[in-house]
Amino acid sequence: MKSLAFKFSSFILLSVFVLSCTKTADDSSSPSSLKDALTSGTQKLNTAMTDIASNQAFKLLSISNPTTLKAATVYSVNIPLSLVAGVYNFKALKNEESEHYPLIKFFTKTPDASKMVINMPLAKLKNLHDLREYHKADSSLTNNLSMSVTEYYNNYNSYRDFDYSNVAAITIDNALAGSLDIKSLKSPTLGTQYASQFAFSNGYTAKYKYTSGDPIVSSFTILKAASVLYEETLLTIKNDTARFGREHQYSLVIGDVKLVKKADRTYAVYVKNVLQPKAVVSFIDKDDDDDYDDDEHSICDKRDIQITFEDGTTSTLSTLIGQTITDISTLFKSLHQVYYAASVADWIGYDIYYKR
Repeated sequence: MKSLAFKFSSFILLSVFVLSCTKTADDSSSPSSLKDALTSGTQKLNTAMTDIASNQAFKLLSISNPTTLKAATVYSVNIPLSLVAGVYNFKALKNEESEHYPLIKFFTKTPDASKMVINMPLAKLKNLHDLREYHKADSSLTNNLSMSVTEYYNNYNSYRDFDYSNVAAITIDNALAGSLDIKSLKSPTLGTQYASQFAFSNGYTAKYKYTSGDPIVSSFTILKAASVLYEETLLTIKNDTARFGREHQYSLVIGDVKLVKKADRTYAVYVKNVLQPKAVVSFIDKDDDDDYDDDEHSICDKRDIQITFEDGTTSTLSTLIGQTITDISTLFKSLHQVYYAASVADWIGYDIYYKR
């Protein structure tokens, strides 16, 4: 009997020991502090942006152009992929008047019934004003950039009525750099829906979405595979005094951390979906009036967030993210307006449509 009691008590002690070890193990995997989680999240984001910026496709996404055809010109086109399908190879055009030529004059075309392939020097895209200008160095350039467009539709009636899609694989120096996917719809009855994403060949994807309505919803996301590294979401309500609207709710996700700001200026901070009631957050907007503005507030532009951590230390997101915030801003702006696609694929399409 004593032996049985001893064995039973030994079992109890062993069980307590195992449970104690299990609890310790569970504690080690419990939600980390806000400071640790945000530090980890920003470090992973910085690593991702370093990888993205080293991708050849980032050179394309860095191209900007302050003017767009749609904003300045009244015209109407209906261009399906079947109209523009073919292989277009850039050739240097030596002519003093070449800056007035249609863009298609700078390309030779060979048949392809299934897609539109544009082969040209990446250098000619770095300055969009150079596309129709001849430079002595052009004859030595190689067509090291290829855009293989497998889905294309451009039905444009006015700035307030168009339906546009462009899906293309991007190859630079004979290596796949990534793929582009744009879907854009604007209608007097259906409102505005815009989605643009670029999937890099090294596993990262950047996405921007915008949907009109009340509230208007926009989001900007950076992912590694299916894991969200960074995501901003903005809900705005309509307001006649601002082009974009009045901010209703803003949320930012960096790794396991989520910050939410509501219209009444109250906020909430979560780590792995667990509310952090002691977190102290201050939203810093870099304009005269953070309620009435002509653009979207973003960490990439006009907004910073100051956080006081559990240990009493304070930092801003711009400090934690560091210099790579410039590259994040480049992605953010590029996905709003994909200039290189509009400046080449669309212009060739216009030249074909108008038989120039």
